[in-house]
Amino acid sequence: MEGSDETWPPGETSRLGRPGRPPEKYRTGTRRRADAGVAGNARLTAANAAVLLVLLAAEGVTILRVHQLLSPHVFIGVVLIPPVLLKVASTTWRFARYYTGVPAYRRKGPPPVLLRMLGPVVVILTLVLLFSGVGLLLVSGHWLPLLLKVHKASFVLWFGAMTIHVLGHLGEVFRLAPRDWLRRTRREVTGAGTRQWLIAASLVAGVLLGFLLLSHVGHWLSAVPGAGH
Repeated sequence: MEGSDETWPPGETSRLGRPGRPPEKYRTGTRRRADAGVAGNARLTAANAAVLLVLLAAEGVTILRVHQLLSPHVFIGVVLIPPVLLKVASTTWRFARYYTGVPAYRRKGPPPVLLRMLGPVVVILTLVLLFSGVGLLLVSGHWLPLLLKVHKASFVLWFGAMTIHVLGHLGEVFRLAPRDWLRRTRREVTGAGTRQWLIAASLVAGVLLGFLLLSHVGHWLSAVPGAGH
C-alpha cells in the first residue's frame, strides 16, 4: 500500500539495515488491485440495488390493493429478503473497511453526511419490516396483533427514510448498475461473473423461500379476523 512501511522482499532489509521499499511497479499494482476491490463492491451494491428497486416497485403495486393481492404481496416480500441481506453485507463491508482505515476505501471517501447517518436507520427499519412480515406468517395467538402493528408502523417510517435514501443514491445506481452487464465496461473490473452469480443466487434463494412461506398465507387469514376483507 502507498505510504506503508512493508519490507520488499518481505522479511528482508536494505544494505543500511532498514526495510526495503517495494518497487514502484509493485506499489502501483497493489494499489490498482485494492481500488478494483472498491469498484467491484460499488458495482455489486449498485446492481443489487437496481434489482431491489424493481422488486420494491412490484411490492408497492400490491400494497395498493393488499387485501386482494395478499399472496403476491407476501411472495414478493419474502423474495426481497436475500437480496436485502446481500446489500446489507456489501454496504457493511464498505463501512467497515472505510472506518478501519483501509487506504483504497479512504481514497473513495464516504457517502454524504445525511446518507451516512440515514444508512443504519434504513437497514434497521428494512429488517424490522421484512421480518415482522415473516413473523405474521409463522406465529399465532396474541403475538399477531402486536406484529401487525409493528409491521405497519415500520412501513410508515421505512417509506420516509427509504425515499431519501433512494433519491440520494439513484444517480450512482444508474451509473454503476449496468457496468458488469455491458461488454465494453464488464472487463474494467475483475469479478463481474462472481458478482452476477451472487445477485442471481440471492434471487433464487428468495423465490424458493417465497414458495415455501406462501402456504402460510391461509393460516394467517384464518388466524386474524377480517384479514381477508
